[in-house]
Amino acid sequence: MNRWCQMMLWTLIAGCLGICLSGCKPQTQQASQSTPESAAEVPAQRASADDGIIVAMGDSLTAGLGVPEAQAYPARLERKLRADGYPFQVINAGVSGETSSGARTRTEWMLTLKPDIVILETGANDGLRGVDPGVMQENIDAIVKTLQAQNMVVVLAGMQMVRNLGETYTQAFAQVYPHIAQEYDLILMPFFLKDVGSKPTLNQDDGIHPTTAGYEIIVENLYPYVMQAIEKLRDRP
Repeated sequence: MNRWCQMMLWTLIAGCLGICLSGCKPQTQQASQSTPESAAEVPAQRASADDGIIVAMGDSLTAGLGVPEAQAYPARLERKLRADGYPFQVINAGVSGETSSGARTRTEWMLTLKPDIVILETGANDGLRGVDPGVMQENIDAIVKTLQAQNMVVVLAGMQMVRNLGETYTQAFAQVYPHIAQEYDLILMPFFLKDVGSKPTLNQDDGIHPTTAGYEIIVENLYPYVMQAIEKLRDRP
């Protein structure tokens, strides 16, 4: 088993035990899932009347586990948008250890943030725990339906799994994201960790969570999809 697969297996075991990879206390993780508003530490209204709101909803890859909050991708994305003249507030609504089931339970809370655009990054922990891809698809499907019912533009960030879970599982997992994106006419980023995943120099010691340099690449890769979302937002009725 290569180092990447070993790290994936280790993370699965740690996740099942409820242990945060950064060494955070398990009860902190549990509290953050039950009270997402305190976990995200974000305002529920626009910073100014002219601001648009983007909610970055996801797991530890969104939360920025192991890096300063200002270096996680939501904060980096907001700085880049504002530097380019787009007045958007990007809210970090990432919860470490969360599966698609957890994200589904948080959807109604997230609506209170009144986002214009939602970047949905979920499913990595489902894959690490071997959750049935059909269950994951059902959860993401429900999330997207809820968001679109409120006329929100959704960017779906896809994930890929290592093949040690079996070819059948890997293929079924990979098909979930394009299937949902096509069904609901979503903007699809095929792989959230493109150019970053499995590269030791761009990941922390756990081999899974990006470093600040890794997040810089993620934002560069994500940015064109966010631009598509902004255009779609402008064109909506």
